[in-house]
Formats: sequence, C-alpha cells, structure tokens
Amino acid sequence: MFAKHPHTTFVALHFGNWPENLDFVEQTLQKFPNVMIETGAREGELGRQPRRTRQFFMKYSNRIMFGTDEGAAEAIYRNYFRWLETEDEYFPYAQYPLQGRWMIYGLHLPDDVLEKVYHGNAEKLLAQFKGSARGARHGFSGRPSTGLVKGGTADTGRTD
Repeated sequence: MFAKHPHTTFVALHFGNWPENLDFVEQTLQKFPNVMIETGAREGELGRQPRRTRQFFMKYSNRIMFGTDEGAAEAIYRNYFRWLETEDEYFPYAQYPLQGRWMIYGLHLPDDVLEKVYHGNAEKLLAQFKGSARGARHGFSGRPSTGLVKGGTADTGRTD
C-alpha cells in the first residue's frame, strides 16, 4: 500500500505495529518516505529498550507523532510524559500489567524532539489540508475549533 501510493502520507499506528522490532520499523521508514508513525499504546514495548528507542526518536523525530489508545485520564498522560521526558528508571508503563510484568525506562528526549512529537509533526501533516476543498470537507479549515470546552471534546463539549 505504501509503495502503491507514494504521494499519500500514511500514519502507521502503534509505532508501525511492531515496536519490538525497531530494525523493521526503521527499514519501513527508510524505504517509504511517505510513512509516519505514532506512539499509541506502545510505551511498554519501547520503554524496555530505552537506548535504541531514544536513538530512533532522535533520528526520525520529524516522522513520529504522539498518540495513545488509553483514553484521556490525567494519570496516563503523566506516565507518557514521564517516559518521554525524564531519565527515570524502572517504573510501570501506563497499561501495566496488562501486556506483561516488566518496567520501563525514561527516554529523556530533548525539547526540540518533544515539540515535534507532541504537536509539530501532526500540525505539519494536517496543514496540507488547510484551505483546500478536500480539507474543508473533512473539517480542516485552518480555523481553530470553537466547540472545545475545557475538559471536554470538540465534538460534544461533554466533560465526562
């Protein structure tokens, strides 16, 4: 699919769906410049290999986006931030112990990488739709959303 549509940007979820094999994910990114990845629910796998994962984030910082399948609980985000931002050692990942009884290690990523991962890369990806007829059909008008309520969602304004 990636090769068949080289002018389409793909986001391979869950760190390319094989975070245990960063060599494979790296080969995918090298072979297909139209592929990006996101971190969704893969902190447990990536946090067990902190040196290799940090090198990966540093090398591909323009192609990694923050994501999570864990919902919006504050504790989950605090755990992800601890993993990405600190040098802390041997702490439980957000889904512990659902995937296994191991601990993870912080990556201590620099601020410029964190900015790209947290929002810069997503902004760049979505900016291609700004002002286009196609983008407008999908809600990418370039204007800020007016439906967002503190603690709620852009769709409903619910706070639960």
